[in-house]
Amino acid sequence: MSSKNTSGPNEHRLATLSWTERLGYGVGDAGFNFYWALIGTYLAAFYTDTLGLSAAVATLVISSAKIVDAFTDPIMGAIADRTKTKYGKFRPYLIWGSIPMAIATVLAFTTPDISIGAKAIWAFVTYSLMMVCYTVLSTPYSSLSGVITGNVQERNLLVSVRFIFAFGASALIGLFTLDLIKLLGKSDAELGWQLMAALYGTLASIIFYVTFRLTKERVAPPSKQNTSPIEDIRELLANRAWLVLFALALILMITITMRGGSSFYYFKYYVGREDLIGSYVFWQFIAYLAGCFITPMLMRLFDKRKLLVGLMTIVSVLSIAFYFVPKDMLWAMFTLNILISLALGPKSPITWSMYADAADFNEWRTGHRATAMTFAAATFAQKLGSAVGSAAMLGVLAYLGYKANQAQSGASLEGINFLQTAAPGIFAGIAVVVVLFYNLSNVQLEQIQSDLAERSNSTL
Repeated sequence: MSSKNTSGPNEHRLATLSWTERLGYGVGDAGFNFYWALIGTYLAAFYTDTLGLSAAVATLVISSAKIVDAFTDPIMGAIADRTKTKYGKFRPYLIWGSIPMAIATVLAFTTPDISIGAKAIWAFVTYSLMMVCYTVLSTPYSSLSGVITGNVQERNLLVSVRFIFAFGASALIGLFTLDLIKLLGKSDAELGWQLMAALYGTLASIIFYVTFRLTKERVAPPSKQNTSPIEDIRELLANRAWLVLFALALILMITITMRGGSSFYYFKYYVGREDLIGSYVFWQFIAYLAGCFITPMLMRLFDKRKLLVGLMTIVSVLSIAFYFVPKDMLWAMFTLNILISLALGPKSPITWSMYADAADFNEWRTGHRATAMTFAAATFAQKLGSAVGSAAMLGVLAYLGYKANQAQSGASLEGINFLQTAAPGIFAGIAVVVVLFYNLSNVQLEQIQSDLAERSNSTL
């Protein structure tokens, strides 16, 4: 369908995007990872080693807040799908939500001068507030990739660009955050965490404005669509592809959260080299980024399902092998971490592209489009997986007698090693089994896009 011969809400549905728009959308995820990477890598450490919560209390705070927050995703999906402005359904939220998100993050990384019990309540309330604000921003942003264009190959590239920025930002955050806290706070760690959060929030807000300005929504729901949120959810539950992606998101986030959250404890206590944490996380995210760079080529060569099976098998085998690396063999730790992360890098662009495919399949099958609900339900699963991963990590530490800023016992050290290595490998193996049930092929998706474009054209 030629873009010059169409008009209306679905104008240029199969558009090829300019690099300005690709980069404009992609840079938005750098903004999100000023929050996501910070939370995933350092929040547990902040709670136990700065705010002063025990590992058991931190477990309760993080897991309960994430579970509560997960249920806000479908609500936000329903709201975003029904938003109508002159700027589109999803883009305005990048402006509306950016400042509240920044403020909530500063509060979450603030250490008030109150009792330890009150601090636990403070942590729960501020973390919950931060994640609700994150949902208001991230659900529309993720959904935006499904409506910028319906061109499958173009969308694959768009999502890959997004995660190149995401992992690039995460690498910098992993490398510089602890040093930045020391620089900003001088000898006051509590002040350093707070000022670091303020800086990250400011930079993220600027980035979200750039994404708002440089993107355009082209794919709209059928003009006569009038469904309720309950109907949207019911249709998703009848969508096999989406159900597989829901389970996959849950399992993969357990894998990612365990690796990210335990790296601080692994190097501080198991290896005894706290100074290497930043470098380890930096090269981990550089490898993620490299995986994203090669993802568009991989998706042209291989079916998405087969590609994910192969990649997650590699992650599983290498992660379990990592468990047996001696604590003084640093070169092996860094090498295995890089190889595992390189295999995990394509996971994000592949799965987020598959969410958009599932939304297209649902529209093709039912005549209804619920883009935001499709993505919101996926992030619901991710947050549950993140909650389970964080709870499992901190729960194991608490069970094995972890004490912050003290030498750990033998059982505690082995538990930390297991959480960083073999545990993520086991969950990656489970992911391999789950993805085998995914049922949308590249050939089928091309036909679906062709049919949807014809339907759209016939209504103009």
